[in-house]
Amino acid sequence: MNKAALIDSLVEQTGLNKKAVETVVETMLDTVVRALQQGEEVSLTGFGKFSARTRSARMGVDPQNPTQKIQIPAVVVPKFKAGKALKDSLKHSGQSIASNETPSESPPTDTST
Repeated sequence: MNKAALIDSLVEQTGLNKKAVETVVETMLDTVVRALQQGEEVSLTGFGKFSARTRSARMGVDPQNPTQKIQIPAVVVPKFKAGKALKDSLKHSGQSIASNETPSESPPTDTST
């Protein structure tokens, strides 16, 4: 599901007009990004916690010249930790997700005896 599909789903579920829902979704995302930029954590109880973490500088390998080492600078990256309610809801729906996957090949059974 992408952002447009999310907005359409929210419009359908809430009965609000599309422009209002778009504004709410954009404002929520902007607020989360600004909070992370300021070093804050955003916690949505039951859903999860967004935070920003610093990935330290390290040595890497230049993919175009594997024999050459390069310094990769430190960078701030987003992190998401799923909440208990989200994890539990996915555990209980595990059978429906698994049933959509292709079943593994099982060995043929011998019915000739």
